[in-house]
Amino acid sequence: MKKIGITGGIGSGKSVVAELLRLYGVPVYIADEESKRLTESSPVIKKGLIELLGPELYTEQGLDKPLLASYIFGNETLLQKVNHIIHPEVNKDFENWCIRQKASLCAIESAILFESGFNHIVDYSLMVYAPVDIRIGRAMLRDKTSQEALLKRIKSQMSDEIKREKADFTILNDGKQALIPQVEKFFASIC
Repeated sequence: MKKIGITGGIGSGKSVVAELLRLYGVPVYIADEESKRLTESSPVIKKGLIELLGPELYTEQGLDKPLLASYIFGNETLLQKVNHIIHPEVNKDFENWCIRQKASLCAIESAILFESGFNHIVDYSLMVYAPVDIRIGRAMLRDKTSQEALLKRIKSQMSDEIKREKADFTILNDGKQALIPQVEKFFASIC
């Protein structure tokens, strides 16, 4: 089974490309959703986070997300420690998920494909690229957030230019280039 890693910055359209892949019969694992599920349910993650940050991190209702955010916001060292607890479990979960799939291709969608090291578990990395002004416009509409908040998030992530250099393939999602022919060209190059 071949594995595809889909990445891109906020508002780039990686979810749209992931949905197009699904329409072509490629199962797609959404890393962000699955990491949230695992952070609530994985005993390994729960134990690691409690050891790192304390037992008050989990209440009867589950993970105290605002408390976790307050610990890691602006603290790169602590963020890296939290990621080293969560990412290996997401990696294992993705690998187990792939085993259960019946398709010859599967994919993982992850905004932090390279930062998390997930690029090492896929055969091909696919970057969805859009100019930053388009990304901000899309994300402001979708997330109902301010331009300043989005710029802060964008600056905290690996730059698109670095992601493009690292990626095996790039799909341009600027609203001018049709996505389907680009996805078909990508498929033709890997199959």
